[in-house]
Amino acid sequence: MNTRIFTILVQIILLSGFMNTTFAQDNGALHVHNLPYYNFGKGVGITSSDSLFQFNIRFRIQNRFSYIHNEGKDDAFDGQIRRLRLRFDGYLGDPRFIYLLQLSFAPGDVGEIEEGSNLNIIRDAVGFYKINNNWNVGFGQTKLPGNRQRVNSSGALQLSDRTINNSRFNIDRDFGFFINHINEVRDKFSWNVKTSITTGDGRNFTKSPDNGLAYTAKLELLPLGKFEKDGVYFEGDLIREKTPKVMLSAAYHFNHKAKRQSGQLGDLLYESRNLKSILVDGLLKYQGFALSASYMNRNVDNPFTSNFDGDQVIVYKGQGVDVQSSYFISDKWELIGRYSVQHAHKQIAASYPDQQQYILGLTNYIWEHAFKLQFEAAYDRFKDNQTLSVKDNFYLRFQIEMGI
Repeated sequence: MNTRIFTILVQIILLSGFMNTTFAQDNGALHVHNLPYYNFGKGVGITSSDSLFQFNIRFRIQNRFSYIHNEGKDDAFDGQIRRLRLRFDGYLGDPRFIYLLQLSFAPGDVGEIEEGSNLNIIRDAVGFYKINNNWNVGFGQTKLPGNRQRVNSSGALQLSDRTINNSRFNIDRDFGFFINHINEVRDKFSWNVKTSITTGDGRNFTKSPDNGLAYTAKLELLPLGKFEKDGVYFEGDLIREKTPKVMLSAAYHFNHKAKRQSGQLGDLLYESRNLKSILVDGLLKYQGFALSASYMNRNVDNPFTSNFDGDQVIVYKGQGVDVQSSYFISDKWELIGRYSVQHAHKQIAASYPDQQQYILGLTNYIWEHAFKLQFEAAYDRFKDNQTLSVKDNFYLRFQIEMGI
């Protein structure tokens, strides 16, 4: 199976020209077209007098406070630094040789420190070589070409977190080779092909190597031409597109001999499994209005793994749908609504309840996504697939995002 998919990937690469990511100067800052970063302003950086070296540094923080009501539990308050990131980028020797590095320091980013496990400070550490205006190749650790919301930076979201389906099904970051072909033209039909061959184990994974790899291929269609200022890489129509802009995309991911519950994420499995994921997205922006929808699915023949003591680790098998819409009600204020539904496959339905989530948000953009105030209310409904009982949860949240 993995040989067949590898052959398909090679054919895609050859047909599209051999991997492409376009580099551009955005407001004076170096920008890599398909990497998960939101740029506004120049950041802080230096360029050597002979122009053989460029170094740029940015930071961002997300501070949040939540009131939480979970059925059957006492009400609670939660205050935390949700994200604290440092990002460095630039080029060495030649603008075609790009490097990007992103580090995370907040507890929710790094995770709990466990004996024998790596400290997860490194999020991205990747180098890219620009072959021409339509092709580039990369090597290192960064985001896979997965679902739209995961590819977008968490700093470019309209709400404080990604959807419940993104949390469950996304393919996240991995280490390996990246190849993309970008063919975007203003006001004309455009298309992109993005591919990768990676370890399949996720970021900063150094435990027992194996002979399984992960293969990802994604096709993006822009029937009405490219978005202004790479508008597919941030949520909401901040630019106020003067003509309708649409993106349709589909990605397929095959993780051969995956060692973790979600492939790149989750607990270690007692036995390796072959995971297959399908990720489909649609996006529309026009005059301050934005609409997005996504479908995510993960399939595995046998989701159950166990040890000799009878302990189990289960691969989540199922599907989910997200719909999100927004509109700028004034120059700086945007109203956002989101609905998500998630269904576990019948094989694992006894272990995982079905979930629905409704969120209403209001965001004040002081300095685009780089400095914003976010207010939101969320309602979660869980349905037990065995007893058919229902549990209702609720939260209110305020978050400040700041960065350069």
